Amino acid sequence: MIAAVLLLWTCIFFIILLLKSRRPKNFPPGPPVLPVLGNILQLNPEDPLKDFERLRKSYGNVYSLYFGLKPAVVINGFEAIRTALVTKANDFAGRPQNMLVNEVTERKGVILANYGSSWKDQRRFALMTLRNFGMGKNSMEDRIHGEIKYIMGTLEKNNGKIFSPQLMFHNAASNIICQVLFGTRFEYDEEFIRVIISCFTDLARMVNGPWAVLYNSFPLIRGLPLPFNKAFQRFGSCKNLINVELNKHEKTRIPGEPRDFVDCYLDEMDKRADGGSSFSVDKLTSYAIDLHFAGTDTTSNTLLTGFLYLSTHPHIQERCQQEIDSVLGAKDRASFEDRHNMPFMQAVIHEVQRLANTVPLSVFHATTKDTELMGYSIPKGTMIIPNLTSVLNEEGQWKFPHEFNPENFLNDKGEFVKPEAFMPFSAGSRMCLGESLARMELFLIMVTLLRKYKFSWPEDAGEPDYTQVFGVTQTPKPYRMKVQLRTAQ
Repeated sequence: MIAAVLLLWTCIFFIILLLKSRRPKNFPPGPPVLPVLGNILQLNPEDPLKDFERLRKSYGNVYSLYFGLKPAVVINGFEAIRTALVTKANDFAGRPQNMLVNEVTERKGVILANYGSSWKDQRRFALMTLRNFGMGKNSMEDRIHGEIKYIMGTLEKNNGKIFSPQLMFHNAASNIICQVLFGTRFEYDEEFIRVIISCFTDLARMVNGPWAVLYNSFPLIRGLPLPFNKAFQRFGSCKNLINVELNKHEKTRIPGEPRDFVDCYLDEMDKRADGGSSFSVDKLTSYAIDLHFAGTDTTSNTLLTGFLYLSTHPHIQERCQQEIDSVLGAKDRASFEDRHNMPFMQAVIHEVQRLANTVPLSVFHATTKDTELMGYSIPKGTMIIPNLTSVLNEEGQWKFPHEFNPENFLNDKGEFVKPEAFMPFSAGSRMCLGESLARMELFLIMVTLLRKYKFSWPEDAGEPDYTQVFGVTQTPKPYRMKVQLRTAQ
């Protein structure tokens, strides 16, 4: 009798699981769903991008997958992604909750915060403050050029040598965002820079890795002592370092005379102290981590991709240098405004960004209400995965979708043009906050370095490998290049 009851309950349990995993009416199609597991066995957790493309060929530009019992909709192609993120931005502006990355960051930052009035308020403040840092005496350009001097110092020491640029670019990108956030820079061997870059690198790999997939798919394993716990430890290390800097600011700042982003935020907290504001020190800590992470990894990985391609395509590098020499002449340094007179350099930088594909799956979205996309019905709260890779190499959107070719951004007259399908910063209301800073950094750093140095692929290094290492942010595999002072400028 007991055996019969157990068998009955087991059957009921599996029927419930099957029903929970069944796609709702008019939901986007997708591969068959296994009970409990969903579709996780059909994706390579180390790098699912090829699997996403394979499924796209079978099920179209809008299809669904199950991570355990959770449904997700993967959006591919320019038309579908633009419709979701731009045309119907409010419907798709949410963030999925109860995932490893949300739990680790405590949902207090601006990148992963759910859609609503508090998020809008925080984002509006960030955009306005970052825009203000583009002007004035200690402008964004000055901060970037200040850090470029240290990059040049590293290159000077390595002149005529073969070296690895990874740490140099990570340190520089981190220090630029430190100057924006905290009004200070750190020596490359200081604990703050060493630890925080190490933490960011680990977190970028972990929160989209195999253990994150298991954490997100099977809530019952969350209390177990498994490797995903390292993500909480690494985030805690970041938080402690940031809090030390915030404590220094609270002791040294003069209200109403902001030196940097943190001072601006603390001033805003003072202004709103009486009105139940969403601004708080806790939020500021997460905010600083968000901006620091986004401003470090994406820019440094794009620079690494850029110099990998430039060192292996000498004819493109030489053409860049000819244009730089012609435009800058005897000027002491490049300014961001010079980009308007450098169409080929602009084309190269954008082509590097296209192929770097630094955030290949954007940051996952969620629907804020029951909505419709490309004829399919998508319920409120559904996880949305915008596959930006599918846009950045989409046939029909690019002249040369699968190769490094600046002609993708030049018209027949040699003028710079930016196709609508160029969206490495995502699109719509959740578009990357630091786009303007990243664009300025990439232009000023690449132009300044190419003006003075020649970069080449070592003769004994074998064939270059352009394969990206998958993560929340992608990066090229570690490589070495030769740097030489240019003889004729």
